[in-house]
Amino acid sequence: MKLRSLSVLALVGVVGLSACGDDSTHNSADMDESDASTMAPSDAAFNDADVAFAQGMIPHHEQAIEMSDMALDPTVGAGAQVRDLATSIKAAQDPEVGMMTSWLTEWGQSMEMDMNGGEMAAMDGMMTTAEMDTLSGLTGDAFDTLWLDMMIRHHEGAIVMAQTVTASGKNPAVLELAGQVVTAQQAEIQQMQALLAG
Repeated sequence: MKLRSLSVLALVGVVGLSACGDDSTHNSADMDESDASTMAPSDAAFNDADVAFAQGMIPHHEQAIEMSDMALDPTVGAGAQVRDLATSIKAAQDPEVGMMTSWLTEWGQSMEMDMNGGEMAAMDGMMTTAEMDTLSGLTGDAFDTLWLDMMIRHHEGAIVMAQTVTASGKNPAVLELAGQVVTAQQAEIQQMQALLAG
């Protein structure tokens, strides 16, 4: 997810957002179409779906970063292509965590999703503690194979989350990020599937 354009959105989008309640809007009925098309994300509406996306995608990205750090540990002996993927994933997702954290702060929303007594691992594509422990105990080709399998599932979950907010969210910066998630992670899934196929 190489979102150079979003770095600008991140700087502009987090300034001046007033805290809104559930499914709240900051509508601009007096705006004409040209104003709306150039509207900064901070001036735009957001709703529950936008908030849930950020709250869920932050820990989702954090786990992908943790998995990437495992692959980049020289003692693991991951293959060059896995290390390259891990480097790209971490470089893309780390700044996105910061961006989504800023959105929630400016919206006056909690950083944590209400799981209603459930576990974070139940979220789409999240690995369990046991799965992460198993991965951390592997090296070499065995690590690469499990890492690729787990990261494919992780990406598939992120795509589901992105498609969900695309269907029901309203904040333009959120929708932009969701579109980038789908495009980039679908491409990475294809790359990882090719590596597993040999």
